[in-house]
Amino acid sequence: MSEEIDSYKTISRPTEEVLYKEKNSKFFGYAFPIQKEEEVKEILESIKKVHYNARHWCYAFQLGAEQIYYRANDDGEPSNTAGAHIYGQIQSFEVTDVLIVVVRYFGGVKLGVGGLITAYRATAQMAMEEADIIEKTIDKKFKVRFEYKDMNNVMRVIKEKNLNILDQTMEMSCEIELSIRKSEYPQALEAFVPFYEVKVIEADAEDY
Repeated sequence: MSEEIDSYKTISRPTEEVLYKEKNSKFFGYAFPIQKEEEVKEILESIKKVHYNARHWCYAFQLGAEQIYYRANDDGEPSNTAGAHIYGQIQSFEVTDVLIVVVRYFGGVKLGVGGLITAYRATAQMAMEEADIIEKTIDKKFKVRFEYKDMNNVMRVIKEKNLNILDQTMEMSCEIELSIRKSEYPQALEAFVPFYEVKVIEADAEDY
């Protein structure tokens, strides 16, 4: 049985601009970390303000670690000459939650299908080579509800299991929202079992 994936690679920050030249055409490349698709439109708009005289603004992005969602856009270039090959570099570097944009200024000489594919692939690769690639864990969330008298037991488990506190309400009746790396999740839930008055609520429960 294959080991369950509980980490993924992404980039820590936007990259510096890179430039690829071919037969008077210029290709500017950028890579950005993203969390949701809505960010793509905002980033593209900001790039178009900088490169308002460009001919094409092609891109590809991927979101998600367990359930992958991606899009690729040729933005007026011949079909499958730009976006798909930009996306190929996202796959090649094995990253996610990433957007790569390649801006083209046409230099008056047509590059042909092969030339375009090479240029967009190379520019995307150059952008990713500038990136700071980091590893992040896939975490699972859950809540614990308990009376104030159980506070010491709960806090001891949190410390022993190195649980991340996301939110907390400390009154006569207390609730703490926690997260833990996916592979360590079952053991974290088990640690609360001896304290029968402590209620554990998993993230997919109706009253979460």
